[in-house]
Amino acid sequence: MSSLLSQYLPLVVFIVVSAAIAGALLIAPFVVAYSSPDPEKLSAYECGFNAFDDARMKFDVRFYLVSLLFIIFDLEVAFLFPWAVAFKDVGLFGFWSMMLFLGVLTIGFVYEWKKGALEWD
Repeated sequence: MSSLLSQYLPLVVFIVVSAAIAGALLIAPFVVAYSSPDPEKLSAYECGFNAFDDARMKFDVRFYLVSLLFIIFDLEVAFLFPWAVAFKDVGLFGFWSMMLFLGVLTIGFVYEWKKGALEWD
C-alpha cells in the first residue's frame, strides 16, 4: 500500500506547488501594486464614450458592426484550421461545405463593408 501512495507523491507535490504559485500570483498584485486613481485612469477607454445613466441612449451602430466583423473572422479562423489539417480526409463534400461556409461569411463581410463599418470618420 505504501508503494502505491509513494507513486502518487510527485502528483501531490505538483498540485501543492502549482496551487502555491497560483495563490501567490493572485495575491501579489494586491500587495505590490499601489493604487492612485486619477481622472485619466478612471476615464472611458474601451468603448470610446463615457458611461451613461440612461440605458435607452442612442449611440453609433458601428460598435455592433465591428463586433459582428470580429465574430465573422473568429468563426472563420476557428473552422479553417481544423478543416485545413483534415483536408485530405474530408473529400469533395467537405471541400464544398467549407466553400459554402466561406461564401456565407463573405456575404456578411460584404454587408458590413457596404454599411461602412470599416470606415471610422
